[in-house]
Amino acid sequence: MIVLKKNISSRVRRSLKTRYHLKSLNVIRLIIHRTSRHMYAQIFDTKTSTIVTSASTLEKGIQRQLDSYTGNKKSASFIGVIIANRALKKGIQSVVFDRSGFKYHGRVQMLAESARKSGLKF
Repeated sequence: MIVLKKNISSRVRRSLKTRYHLKSLNVIRLIIHRTSRHMYAQIFDTKTSTIVTSASTLEKGIQRQLDSYTGNKKSASFIGVIIANRALKKGIQSVVFDRSGFKYHGRVQMLAESARKSGLKF
């Protein structure tokens, strides 16, 4: 059981509880993180504790294809397509979505929906 301090933010508290549960399942996770300017996504294998593949709006090839502002829904959906394509190339078709305590709306939702449309199952 995780013991949480009182001064931890709500997002971190939600992420710790979810991550504790997902670690016990030993599944491959699609972990996302968002800031006000960028989106990050990575496929993490808990069995081997390795990052299989990752994508973010900071990559030079992706930044060229996006507008100068990368903190919008368009860039989040683009990252979802890229992470799904990279995962499918590695032979991963099914993952568990770990949203790191972020609420499922806006950019997080766009990334998840575009990854699903690109063939990733979760």
